Amino acid sequence: MWKRTMARQVLLFVYLLSLTSVRGQVSYSIPEEMPKGSLVGNIAQDLGLDFKRLKSGKARIYTGDSAEYISLDKERGVILIKERIDREALCGQTTPCALHFQVILENPMEFYSVTIEVTDINDNTPSFEKEEIRLKISESTITGVKFTLEPAVDLDVGINGIKSYTLLPTNHFILRYKHQPGGGHNVEMVLQKPLDREKEEYMSLMLTAVDGGDPQLVGNIKIHITVLDANDNAPVFHQSVYKANIRENVAKGFVVTTVSAVDSDEGSNSIIDYSIQNIQDNVRQVFEMNGDSGQVAVIGDIDYEKTRNYEIRVKASDRGGLTDSCKIIIDVIDENDNIPSISIMSKTSVIAEDSEPETVVTMINVQDPDSGENGKVKCFLSENIPFRLKSTTNNFFSLVTDSDLDREKDSGYNISVMCSDEGSPSLSSSVTLSLQISDVNDNAPVFERSSYEASLPENNTPGLSIFTVKARDADWNQNARVSYILQDSSVNGISVSSYVSVSADTGVIHAVRSFDYEQIKDFQFRVIAQDAGSPPLSSNVSVKILIQDQNDNSPQVLYPVQTGGSVVAEMVPRSAEVGYLVTKVVAVDVDSGQNAWLSYKLQKATDRALFEVGLQNGEIRTVRQVTDKDAVKQKLTVVVEDNGQPSRSATVNINVAVADSFPEVLSEYTDFTHEKDYNDNLTFYLVLALAVVSFLFIVSIIAILSVKCYRWRRERMFYKSGANLPVIPYYPPLYADVGGTGTLQHVYNYEVCRTTDSRKSDLKYARPSSESIISLDTSGTQTLTYAQREKVNGDISHDQVRVFL
Repeated sequence: MWKRTMARQVLLFVYLLSLTSVRGQVSYSIPEEMPKGSLVGNIAQDLGLDFKRLKSGKARIYTGDSAEYISLDKERGVILIKERIDREALCGQTTPCALHFQVILENPMEFYSVTIEVTDINDNTPSFEKEEIRLKISESTITGVKFTLEPAVDLDVGINGIKSYTLLPTNHFILRYKHQPGGGHNVEMVLQKPLDREKEEYMSLMLTAVDGGDPQLVGNIKIHITVLDANDNAPVFHQSVYKANIRENVAKGFVVTTVSAVDSDEGSNSIIDYSIQNIQDNVRQVFEMNGDSGQVAVIGDIDYEKTRNYEIRVKASDRGGLTDSCKIIIDVIDENDNIPSISIMSKTSVIAEDSEPETVVTMINVQDPDSGENGKVKCFLSENIPFRLKSTTNNFFSLVTDSDLDREKDSGYNISVMCSDEGSPSLSSSVTLSLQISDVNDNAPVFERSSYEASLPENNTPGLSIFTVKARDADWNQNARVSYILQDSSVNGISVSSYVSVSADTGVIHAVRSFDYEQIKDFQFRVIAQDAGSPPLSSNVSVKILIQDQNDNSPQVLYPVQTGGSVVAEMVPRSAEVGYLVTKVVAVDVDSGQNAWLSYKLQKATDRALFEVGLQNGEIRTVRQVTDKDAVKQKLTVVVEDNGQPSRSATVNINVAVADSFPEVLSEYTDFTHEKDYNDNLTFYLVLALAVVSFLFIVSIIAILSVKCYRWRRERMFYKSGANLPVIPYYPPLYADVGGTGTLQHVYNYEVCRTTDSRKSDLKYARPSSESIISLDTSGTQTLTYAQREKVNGDISHDQVRVFL
C-alpha cells in the first residue's frame, strides 16, 4: 500500500512538472505519536509565501490515496497534525519513514513538495511469540551443537530496536546472536558442556531481549530443557494439517479422523505415542485420542451453537523423547436441534375492555441459535381471538388487539403463541399468556321481566313486603352492584312514596300504608335500577299493584227504612192471592265480587207459613192464601248476608198489617204501640226523662260557651298570624263503588270549600242524573228522604199501602 502511494505521488509530480513550475521543496522531521493539533512547521515562512497568497491561491494539501495525517491552517500558514501517526503502522520496519505531499496553489497554479520524516520513539517492548520454549535434548548430544531459538520481535527500528540478548544461567549453554541481512536476528543456543541426565534431568533458562531505547525495554521467555536418553531421529507426521467435518450431536465414540507419523529409529525409539496438546480450551473434554493408533474420537457433546470449529494440536513422541506436531481442524455442521426460545420482554396482565384496536399487550423476542434455515422462525396465534402478532424488527413481535373487546363475553384469554423454525424436521415451542379483561361500565342493569304485576289484599299491615323486583347487570364488581330507586310519581294526586317503598339493596317492595279496596283498586309506578359504575347506568320497569277486595263491609239495608219514632207497616189485603208481593228488601254491599253477592233469609216471623223471602232478590211474598184467621199484626225479621269468608250480615224488621181497611189497621197498631206502656212504671220513666233532659241542657250550655270562646280565640289568632292556620277539611260520609263492580252503581260528588273559620265552610252537593243513589250513615241507621223513598217505592206493587203511625 505504501509503495503504491509513493508511485502515484511520483507520477503526479511528473505530471505537474509538465503543467506548472515547482517553486520549492521543504522537509520536516517529527516524532511519531504526536497529539492532534501539534505544530509541524511554518510552511508560509519556509516557502517564502505570505498569508494573502495562501488565501487567494486557495492553498490545499494533496496526499493522493493515503490517509491524511496532516492539515494546513491557511490563516496562520502552518502545518498541523490532523491524526495521530503510528510509525509502525505507517511504515513497519522501513526506514526512513516519511510522509510526502504537495501544497497546491491556484491563480497562477503552483505546487510545493513537502516531506515529513516520522522518527521512531521507543514505544514497543520486545516480545516473543510463545510464552515458553520446551526442548528435549539427548544426553548424547556433543558439545558445540547449536539449538536455534525463536527471536524476539520489536516493532521499533533503529536504536529503539532489539540491541542484545542474554541467557541465564550459562552452566551448559552459551548464547550467540547476530544480525541477519535485511533485518532480524539469528539467535542460537550452543551446548558448551555435555549433559548428564543422571545428574540433572531438567533445567530452566531465561532468554532476555533488550532494545536500545531510552529507557530500555526488555522481553523474557523461559526455556525448559528435558535431558533424554540418546535418540537421533524424531517422528515425522505425514501431514502438517488434517481437516475433518462432523455433525453436531454426533454419538459419543464416533471417530473423527486418524493421524499418523513415522520414526526412522529402531526399537523403542521408533515407537510413537500420540497425544493432544491443547491445554487452555475444552478440546480434551470433547475429543479423545488413541495414543497408539492416532484415532481421534468424540467423548463429549458436540454443540454447533457453542463451538463451530475445533483446532486440535497433536504431538507424536517416540520413546527417545523426540517429537513432531500437527494440527487437526474440525468444522462442525449444524443440525436443527434447538427449538425457538420465546422471551417475554414486556407483559400486560390486565387490559381494559374499551381498549382501542392496535393496543400493545405484550412484547415478545424469539431466538433460535441454529443457523441458516434452521434458525428462521415464524410465529402465529391460536384462532378466534381478538388479537394478532405484529412483527416489528427481526425476531421481535408485538401482541396487539385486533378488534373490540367485551368482558361480558370473555372475561379473560389464555393466548397461545406458537413459534416454529424452518428446519427439517421443523421444531416449535409455545408460550401461553394469561390476559384478564378489566371491566368498564358499559352495561345497564336489566330487569328479569319487562313489567311486574302483583296483588295485595286490602287492610294490609303497613310495612308488609309485597314482592321483589330483580335486575341483573352484566358488568362486574362495582359496575354490577345494583341499587333500586322508586321513581318519583303520583297516584291520585299523592306521591307514590306514600303508598310503597323499595329496598335499595334487595329490590323488595314494601307497602307503606294500609290499602282500602273501596278507595283504590290498583295503581302503577316505576322502579329504577342503577349500577354503581362511573358514570352510573340505569333502567326502569313498570310495576302494577292490584288491591284485592276483602269482606270488610257489612250489607247496608236501604229499604225498608227503619224509623225511630212511628211504626211503618206494609198493608196486605185479606184477599191477597198466593205470591202476593208484600214488599222488597233492598240492600247493598260496598265490597266487590263474591263479597258483594247478597242473599236474603227470613229469620223470624209471626206466621212463618204465610210469608217467604226471595233468596236473591229480597222480595217478600205470600206463600198461601190470606184468611180471616190470620192476625192483623205480622212482624218479620229478614237477614241480609253476603258471600264473603267469613260472611257479614245485617237484619231488618218489617211490620206487615193484614187488613182490608185503614181504620182496622190503625186501631190494631195503636193498641200495639201503647200496650206495653200501660204495663210499665210510668213514674220511673218520667223522672228518668226529666233527669236526662236537665243533664243534656247543662251540657249543651257548656258546649256552646266553649265553642264560642274557642272560635273567638281562633279568629284572634288568624288575624295575628296572617291567615297561616291549617285547614281542617270536613268530609261527609260517602259510599261509592268507584269501579262499578259493587251493588252501588253511582257516585255522590262533593265540592268542599274551606276557610280558616269552620263556620264559614260550605259543602256543595251535586246530585247525579240518576236518583237511585242513597246516602247511608256509618252507624248503620237507614235514613231516606221523601223523594228517595218515593223512588224506591216505585218498584213496589201499586196495591201496596204504606202506613205511618
